[in-house]
Amino acid sequence: MTTKSNFTPKWIDKAPKKGSFRSIFKYGDPIGFKHPNAQFFDEIKKKFKLSNKDFKEKETTGNEIVKLERKTAIQSDQIKKFISICGTDNVSSQEYERLKFSTGKTIEEAMKLRVGIVNNITDLVIHPRTKKEISELVKYCNQEKIPIYVYGGGSSVNYGFYPEKGGITLVLATHLNKIVKFNEINQTATVEAGILGPEFEKLLNNAMKHYGVKQNFTCGHFPQSFEYSTVGGWFVTLGSGQQSSYYGDAGDLVLGVEMISPTGTIITKNYPATATGPKVLDIIKGSEGSLGIVVELTWKVFHHQPKNRQYFSFVFPNWEAAVNASREISQGEFGMPAVFRISDAEETHHGLKIYGIEDTFIDKLMKFRAYKPMQRCLFLGTADGDKRFAKNIKSKVKKICKKHGAMSLTSFPVKKWEPSRYKDPYLREDLMDYGVLIDTLETSVNWDNLHEVHQKCRDFIKKRPNTICMTHASHFYSQGTNLYFIFIIKENDIEAYRKFLEGIINEIEKSGGSLSHHHGVGRMIGKYMTQHLGENQMNILRSLKRHFDPNNIMNPGGQLGLD
Repeated sequence: MTTKSNFTPKWIDKAPKKGSFRSIFKYGDPIGFKHPNAQFFDEIKKKFKLSNKDFKEKETTGNEIVKLERKTAIQSDQIKKFISICGTDNVSSQEYERLKFSTGKTIEEAMKLRVGIVNNITDLVIHPRTKKEISELVKYCNQEKIPIYVYGGGSSVNYGFYPEKGGITLVLATHLNKIVKFNEINQTATVEAGILGPEFEKLLNNAMKHYGVKQNFTCGHFPQSFEYSTVGGWFVTLGSGQQSSYYGDAGDLVLGVEMISPTGTIITKNYPATATGPKVLDIIKGSEGSLGIVVELTWKVFHHQPKNRQYFSFVFPNWEAAVNASREISQGEFGMPAVFRISDAEETHHGLKIYGIEDTFIDKLMKFRAYKPMQRCLFLGTADGDKRFAKNIKSKVKKICKKHGAMSLTSFPVKKWEPSRYKDPYLREDLMDYGVLIDTLETSVNWDNLHEVHQKCRDFIKKRPNTICMTHASHFYSQGTNLYFIFIIKENDIEAYRKFLEGIINEIEKSGGSLSHHHGVGRMIGKYMTQHLGENQMNILRSLKRHFDPNNIMNPGGQLGLD
């Protein structure tokens, strides 16, 4: 039986002060919180050799008001031009706004802002109202050689917004946030790039009401950042949602785009397939704002059939068994689960605490049947689609899992996980207040090198004393999966943390993993691109960059390692 602490730290449960640093780096909803429960809090103290006394006083909060004296480098006549294009209300040189839209959600950015360290900020924030305005802005900035950065929902975790070269930041979610066209016959929705995930899904779930069609739909894409990420952001970073094993990754879900670049506007065709040479759409995928600004996308949509959803969870005796079963499911050719997630032993250990499953009847049953803590591995799954299709997937998955030594846990664990699946990142501010950091890195692996990447990266992370390293796989393919590393450490030295993070990235690359599976590259990982892809591939990408953006105004300063 786990002993629970009677002491609870004074977690912050109020919105950050208006105009504060915390209001910029806080994840998600200003009034959204997920405080560590007693079990997880006790585990944190035990792991880092901390006592209740260490949680009496916060190390930092970042609730100080932003006070900067950073004059914009944009000339007054240039500002007048921007105002003439977008209107006075949509152009701001105010320092808080400039800092806000220059900042993503990396841990390093939060560490710096907590102690008032501010590096470069954008010179001007602009909220364009139409794609015509964006076209005019790009044309003018190319003429004046003013760098352009693009801000969607703000959830970048790789320095994707950082204005290395100054210039302007365009915020797309303010105005460019609508469904432009809904096509029930083709099952597509053409959307403006700044539409946020919840609004997109809400409109699709109520398509019968809004568009007079015969059925409601879903976008099928639910990343953990869903609440604060945009459709355009999903595509240009090659994101993956938590149900991607069935619906596909963002790159699979887009049929066509409109992109405005310094050398002109590109509108790709929306055919489901063509044989007309290399696809320009594939060039734009994952370009992370370095070639131009994606302003509209045609997205595949799917029937919304929540009543047909099947839930299932299993526990395996060990990680090898969980991986072997997952590979067999992925290569079974009977259809794929939507949510499809396996956690290694350490993540299972902490996950059972975080989701309140430890010490429940199910936990006691697992132990009784010799599924041992720090060996057992959790599988969470759902199946979507036609009722018989979903039921068949559940039946097939159950047989394969049982074959590999798993015990069914019914739907209980996945239904505990599902309602809070977007809330886990909210833990980070609570713990960072006391110098405990939670961060992630992810990679793509083939089945034949999964264990090597997993073990070598874990070995590197665990070399640091008193470190938690949790890993799961959550996006599955016939040829492999991803590994998502979540590490928790006690650290307040920014440089030491940066070196630790870079060491993990190096270990991922050396052991044969990809540099990223679905978070994108940004500036944080850009310097590894040549090492990873080789000089010849990078030269191709640089040539494309020079074609679309000859004056290097689109997201310059290390994005994708292109400059």
